[in-house]
Amino acid sequence: MILDPWFYFAAIPAVTLLGLAKGGFAGIGTLATPIVALVIPPVQAASIVLPILIVQDIYSIYVYRRHWDAFNLKVLAPGAVIGVLAGYLLASRLPEAAVGLAVGGISLVFGLRQLWLRSSSNTPTRRPSRAAGWFWGALSGFTSMISHAGSPPYQIYVMPQRLEARVFVGTSVLFFAFVNWVKVIPYLALGQITRANLATSLVLFPLAIATTWLGVVLVRRFSSERFYLFSYWLMIMVGLKLIIDAARAMS
Repeated sequence: MILDPWFYFAAIPAVTLLGLAKGGFAGIGTLATPIVALVIPPVQAASIVLPILIVQDIYSIYVYRRHWDAFNLKVLAPGAVIGVLAGYLLASRLPEAAVGLAVGGISLVFGLRQLWLRSSSNTPTRRPSRAAGWFWGALSGFTSMISHAGSPPYQIYVMPQRLEARVFVGTSVLFFAFVNWVKVIPYLALGQITRANLATSLVLFPLAIATTWLGVVLVRRFSSERFYLFSYWLMIMVGLKLIIDAARAMS
């Protein structure tokens, strides 16, 4: 089990963000792995986060079990499996600095994209094609495998459909619960699901469950606009930090 206090200084806010995301603040969980990757290697950070995500998924599925969209799950899930496999092949062959660069890049691009969308005019509701769903599902699985950052591609495909809020969150919960279980075998193959990492995840389970419950409560009572804005700016700063550190390590 990790005993370094700096790890928990990063892990506690990261797990809190994951819980709030699973509770209904979709998208902010993308920030979790980059935060933890500031203090430990990115692949190890992702392997510690994975069991936490699976535990949170159980509660979230129960809460949103009646609110989900079958079309999106059918279209996105097959591509996600291919994307997870591609992410495994990348993570098993690239050095830690390269993975850190990828995680940082994902964080930076997603943060900037969300800020741009906030300032752009509204676009008409539309149902994207199945081919687009396979593509964005694969990209979501790929980025999820690398750093549990599958939300950006997923949202690019689903958000233009303007699903009812609970349906959007419920579909997200079911999709990523499926993806997280698919990722278990690749993480085992990478040798990252170790006793030490699992023990570290176990210590964080109570916080993970409590913050997921908190997310469910808060998403029903408060506007999330300011919270999202803060999270996106923080995501951009963390992404830049990871990119700079990776560039230095690779130079």
